[in-house]
Amino acid sequence: MAKDNRITFYDLALSTGATISPFVWATKYALAHKGFDLDVVPGGFTGIMERTGGKTERLPAIVDDGKWVLDSWGIVEYLDDTYPDRPALIPHPGIATLTRFLDTWLWSTATGPWMFCYCQDYRDLSLPQDHDYVTSSRELMLGRKLEDVQAGREDRLPQISAALEPLRKALREAKWLGGDEPNYADYRILGNFLFTASVAKTPALATDDPLRDWVDRCFDLFGGLGRHPGLFPLFGLERREGDPELFSTIGPWGGQEKRNTGPESTRAETERITRK
Repeated sequence: MAKDNRITFYDLALSTGATISPFVWATKYALAHKGFDLDVVPGGFTGIMERTGGKTERLPAIVDDGKWVLDSWGIVEYLDDTYPDRPALIPHPGIATLTRFLDTWLWSTATGPWMFCYCQDYRDLSLPQDHDYVTSSRELMLGRKLEDVQAGREDRLPQISAALEPLRKALREAKWLGGDEPNYADYRILGNFLFTASVAKTPALATDDPLRDWVDRCFDLFGGLGRHPGLFPLFGLERREGDPELFSTIGPWGGQEKRNTGPESTRAETERITRK
């Protein structure tokens, strides 16, 4: 059990001091949710094996009173199993399943495409000793020079923003993805936005994006955990002529959005879709 309420946390950071990995960010929030204080071991992409004494070459990782726990999901499961008297991160198994689904959707819809938009910035903001590793590993991963991959992002960012509409709809009526209170679903998805903010020299989302309320409230949790001075503004993207709408301004409609309370509640839509 944690001595003096403290857990050792291995960070993965840029030259700005901001955490870079969405998985490490989600773990930071998970530990804060459980009420722990952190003894942070700083570092970047290289030297992880040396910092962890050969325990892992990937982060996140924590040490709880001498016990090593690896992997973001493994850490969350460990925290809930070991400290059931503290607020649950995953209060029901279904939360884990839905969170995995939402996280997978977000990676293909936004996180991966954002990586293409900021990969050169990602390298340039990394610690100087990490530049060669980040360049070679990410160019192998992406198949091209980072400068070539990032080029043209001004044409792609509006499309990524528009594709986030399902997340906006999910948060239209709920304060948190966890419902009345945040849980690991919020932290896991938030980690992707914090990752983007760590490298987004050009804003990714519009100033008035409806997601801003949720993002800002998440950033403010736990004494402003997401307000690191090394982060860049996520909001401020401007729509150019010819760009898609950055987010939908159309009110709720259709079976996914409206509740059927009788013919009066559906008459307008019925007339619209059946008129000759």
